[in-house]
Amino acid sequence: MATEVTADQNPRVALVTGATGFVGSHLVRRLVRDGWKVHIISRHGSTVPGYPEFHDITNHVHDGSTEGMVSCVAQTKPDVVFHLASMIQAQHEPKDIEPMLRGNVLFASQLIEGMRVNGVTKLVNTGTFWQHYNNEEYNPVCLYAATKQAFESILEYYVQACGFKVITLMLFDTYGVDDHRQKLFNILKRAATTGETLNMSPGEQLIAPVYVDDVTETFVLAADRLMKNVSLAHERYAVSPMHPIRLRDLVGLYLDISGRQVAINWGARPYRDREVMTPWNKGVWIATWCPKIELEEGLRRVISEI
Repeated sequence: MATEVTADQNPRVALVTGATGFVGSHLVRRLVRDGWKVHIISRHGSTVPGYPEFHDITNHVHDGSTEGMVSCVAQTKPDVVFHLASMIQAQHEPKDIEPMLRGNVLFASQLIEGMRVNGVTKLVNTGTFWQHYNNEEYNPVCLYAATKQAFESILEYYVQACGFKVITLMLFDTYGVDDHRQKLFNILKRAATTGETLNMSPGEQLIAPVYVDDVTETFVLAADRLMKNVSLAHERYAVSPMHPIRLRDLVGLYLDISGRQVAINWGARPYRDREVMTPWNKGVWIATWCPKIELEEGLRRVISEI
């Protein structure tokens, strides 16, 4: 629910990284509708989405330097920083090492150093359930997950030494409207249109989908918690569904609701190395949150999207 801001109130100020991505763009739109003054940090070459809410934001283009990041934070003076920018690779190649470390470790470290220099201490960080392979406290599924954990280790210094207050939200499988990523539902839609046959794994792995509106709600709740100064130094919460669903069943549900037909060769491809067969289930939800949009309703929204 949107928060009304009256004329005698100063709007809360947000600084968002990753605003051009799927979840980040939805978060920016939610914050603007809630009355926040929103700034975003983008990289050279990034395309700012054309949604109407983005007409009301200020875009700061980062030049890649730590000094440039300090300047970006100084210009915004945010109440809360939302860090969603990342380079995601389920399986990496040698060419991915440098851009992944630049995006997930260097850029993120520059961000929190920019916060420190400018006296900004409230951060909503984004993690991944892939940091918990085999349901362990820490066992990275892939190098991407290891870089997310590496940043959390760096972040711990700023928590302990600089008084940062941080909430890390561990995202699971996000989906929703306006999703242009090459993920399952877009792949199924394309195959239904082209008639191509999809070669897939045996499909016994459990998938944990959370609709994007429910995801952005957790970021808003985290910011409220930080603003009220009731959070501990560094809190971590899972953004997970009520119940995971088997991949085969998820595909079947999508096809039933959409009325589309797709030829699928189950088992034609092996599982990926370190495939997550059962998602991490030891996380807790942030207070007062639970997923509100059931999977069937979320799929109907995705399928009916024009």
